[in-house]
Amino acid sequence: MGTVVALGGQFGGAKLADGLYRLRKRDLTVIVNTGDDFEHLGLAFSPDLDTMLYTLSGIASPNAGWEPRGETYRLFEMLKMAGGPDRIRLGDQSLALPILRSEGLASGRTLSELTRDFCQHLDIDAKIVPMSDDRIRTQILTEEGAVSFQDYFTQLACEPVVTGFHYANASEAQIPDAIVNALRAPDLEAVVIGPCNPYHTVQPILEIGGMRALLRKQGAPVIAVSPIVGGDALQGSAGKMMQELGHIPLPRTVAMAYYKLIDGFIIDQVDAEQAEGLRASGIEVLVAPTVMRSPNDRVDLAVQVINFARHIAEVKAEAL
Repeated sequence: MGTVVALGGQFGGAKLADGLYRLRKRDLTVIVNTGDDFEHLGLAFSPDLDTMLYTLSGIASPNAGWEPRGETYRLFEMLKMAGGPDRIRLGDQSLALPILRSEGLASGRTLSELTRDFCQHLDIDAKIVPMSDDRIRTQILTEEGAVSFQDYFTQLACEPVVTGFHYANASEAQIPDAIVNALRAPDLEAVVIGPCNPYHTVQPILEIGGMRALLRKQGAPVIAVSPIVGGDALQGSAGKMMQELGHIPLPRTVAMAYYKLIDGFIIDQVDAEQAEGLRASGIEVLVAPTVMRSPNDRVDLAVQVINFARHIAEVKAEAL
């Protein structure tokens, strides 16, 4: 068995990464979006990193993977009583990693170093790596101006019409050594783009200077899983964003966002009729159950992803 690299964030990306982790353990590297990171009450929040850490450590809430199981909100209620901000509902346990992260960053440590420590203390054998140690912030462009994703999601309730995206500082940011080493590993078997919002979760990773070139040169098949099932996103605002950008919320829209980067694309069974059209665009397509309702579903999809990558690698080898 070779190594696997996964890209993404959000709960959907974390669930697939969990399936891959159950199969590959220390042979998995997960590149996580940090474009949605933000500062609040003097603390450094990395929502996608924390979701990945909670999920792979097995402590995530089953229905709210962005927080630990059994979360409580007593501190948040006290903050409101004392006149503090209430636009972000802060969980008591969910503050632990931001507190430690803030202290570490203030002392000069990098986000990669701190995340590696979290993996060690949470007994995660896989490598969870932020997409960069440099500050990158995704700006959502709307008819009312540019806003951070956090403000768009919490303060504005995803209501403004989205007109575009800006990934501040992405082109100047450096790729961490752990990512370079993982993508250059001689036994790399697959690169997997999780079922995440392509605009504010995956695209920030791809916008980092040199990332696309590194992904193209690494040689292993690049497989993406569609976050759109039956004409809408299972979670989040991807479907709404697509419509406002003038696209139909279909798996094809996601596939075209990754065009010339991916070798294979996985769509759900309810979208099976779209497979041939995608194949006509030169993309290998697998139709499989992609909705992950249980840990077994996560593993089953991860197996499908790896087998699909092997199939594409064999087809490529035969063509040489």
